[in-house]
Amino acid sequence: MPDVAASDFRHPRRYVRLDTILRLRWLAALGQLAAIFVVAQGLQFDLPIIPCVVIVGLSSLLNLVLQVSFNPMQRLEPRHAAALLALNIAELAVLLFFTGGLQNPFSYLFLAPVLISATALPTRMTMALGGFAVACATVLGFTHLPLPWDASNPLILPPIYLIGVWLSIVLAIGVTSLYTFQVTEQARKLSDALAATELVLTREQHLTQIDGLAAAAAHELGTPLSTIFLISRELEKALQENGAQEPQRLAGDLRIVREQAQRCRDILAKIAQLSSSGAPFDRMPLSTLIEETVAPHRDFGIDIKTRIEAAGDHEPVGIRNPAILYGVGNILENAVDFARSAVEVNAWWSKDSVEIVIADDGPGIVPDILKRIGEPYLSRRRNVGDAQSGRTGLGLGIFIARTLLERTGARVSFKNRTFPDHGAVVRIVWPRIRFETAKTIAETTG
Repeated sequence: MPDVAASDFRHPRRYVRLDTILRLRWLAALGQLAAIFVVAQGLQFDLPIIPCVVIVGLSSLLNLVLQVSFNPMQRLEPRHAAALLALNIAELAVLLFFTGGLQNPFSYLFLAPVLISATALPTRMTMALGGFAVACATVLGFTHLPLPWDASNPLILPPIYLIGVWLSIVLAIGVTSLYTFQVTEQARKLSDALAATELVLTREQHLTQIDGLAAAAAHELGTPLSTIFLISRELEKALQENGAQEPQRLAGDLRIVREQAQRCRDILAKIAQLSSSGAPFDRMPLSTLIEETVAPHRDFGIDIKTRIEAAGDHEPVGIRNPAILYGVGNILENAVDFARSAVEVNAWWSKDSVEIVIADDGPGIVPDILKRIGEPYLSRRRNVGDAQSGRTGLGLGIFIARTLLERTGARVSFKNRTFPDHGAVVRIVWPRIRFETAKTIAETTG
């Protein structure tokens, strides 16, 4: 059960739909027209209406051209989306030039295109747009027309205030863009990791179905095939000893051979139609679960010690759930990878709970990572003794294993052994009723 590489699920390029950009541009155009109307007609301020309306009109014309010429649902290349956002910044800068520069309270709208870029575009393009917005704000600090105001009582802002406005715009662009990028990146990582989880779960379902069918075929076909073998051997002996002296008996045996062969065909047809409910190998005791997950890891030079204890009641028998098989198997594989010499797998149950504890004698988990286990794409623990080999763990595979196990009702916890012992300990606990009635794969993902 190999760990899943993060690079297999991360998208190297990000795309924004043209429709999204156009909606934002239309919203900006309507807002700008409304602001011009309110300032010119409502507040009766002297405003250069014609240049401002021309700018908004050109922006709207460009929106119409893009909407007619291209499919709005198509995804833009990052550089094309960045170009449109840069155009938004330039349009705002020109409007602010005619309406007071940084004295205009709408100057903080420089932040909007950069935030949009931080949520959807690569980091280098977001940094470029942020730099462009800061450059425009800097130019407007020195060059702009007067702020529309009452001519009889003009507003004069001191230079120190304008420097503060410029600095606040710069800080807002930097800090909020960084914060937005971090939040979006975490959401993207989680989305990719969950997609990887679903892919692994589907793969494990297929493997489990194949295993179940193989076991059912071996069980069902064992008896008729043994009969065919025995009768064939007896026929061979009879023919060698008696030739054709007993044709009636041989005819009866041949009929049995034919009937048994037909029975084999019927069984194979039935196996092909087996559903997950009611199939004879769908349920497995806890001891079988432990043995099935431990068996693939016994030949790697690590001593795997298993111990199963009962606290009274009969052994719990659960549904053969691919999520449980993969989750426990992945955690066990991680323990084998980092163990120095031995891994302990302890399982026990009571009338209320079922518990599996997997412990290794490796270097343990780095304390700062121990607090964050469960996050996807976590920095991985390293075996100090194997630094040259570069073995790593606790990456996306642990996230997938924990997610799958928790979907079946389990609580998964990680800790290190108490000094002077060393190594990691993983504890998996189910309420007994959840373990025995854990949903099948289709129900879990549905």
